[in-house]
Amino acid sequence: MSDASDLETIAAELYAAPPESFVATRNARAGEADEAELAKAVRALRKPSVAAWVVNVFARERAARLGQALQLAAELREAQEDLDAATLSQLGRQRRALTNQLAAEAASLATAQGARVTDATLEAVRQTISAAFFDPDAAAAVASGRLVRDLEPTGSVDLDAAVAGGRPAAPAAPAPVADEVAARRERRKAEQALRDAEKARERAERAVEKADRDARSARGRLDQLAARIAEVEKELSRLRADRQQADADAADAESSRAEAAEALTEAQERLDTLRAE
Repeated sequence: MSDASDLETIAAELYAAPPESFVATRNARAGEADEAELAKAVRALRKPSVAAWVVNVFARERAARLGQALQLAAELREAQEDLDAATLSQLGRQRRALTNQLAAEAASLATAQGARVTDATLEAVRQTISAAFFDPDAAAAVASGRLVRDLEPTGSVDLDAAVAGGRPAAPAAPAPVADEVAARRERRKAEQALRDAEKARERAERAVEKADRDARSARGRLDQLAARIAEVEKELSRLRADRQQADADAADAESSRAEAAEALTEAQERLDTLRAE
């Protein structure tokens, strides 16, 4: 019975070799197989698409670089439900930039081996790497280095159809994401609390400034009223003095009127006496 690890090893070598020599190299490796079942399995390996081959070259030549990117993508998938819209948008831009960068690096490796990478192929490479960022099965397929066809970033991945030489193992799980997510959540809570405290301080500062303005206005109004009261009291004192003088003048006038009336009566009486004589 053939050893699955032998088939995976042979497939990984074949799928990173130039596509134009795939069939000849595959048949040669099948002829070298010690077991008939392994030879049959090797001969059944399908030729990869150009884009799949470019990704396989990158997975083989830059395994550490790809592994770091896929681990970061896994962490982001775990954490995204706890991220706000602005952070998710920023991470989306960063993920697209990383996708473009990795695709360009993969194309550069393929070009260095004498291959011609067209714009269509580069876009297919980009889509395949993007799929690996969004789906763990796609990530396992890309990391295997045994892709048969390029992948789409939407929908599920049929690993049996997309990967040759057996189902790939899932990429190594990232370091405890739950703790990192919890730490990020606590950090966001602390940041939100800080923002709330800053806003509360700003509101308090505005309230103090308004209270200062109101106090200055009240003091100004109080000063105006005090001055007005002083003026009114001064006027009241003058009016009281005028009233007292008027009372005195009225008393004198009344006395003068009484004297005049008495004199008038006496004069009338003398006149009446004179007329009677």
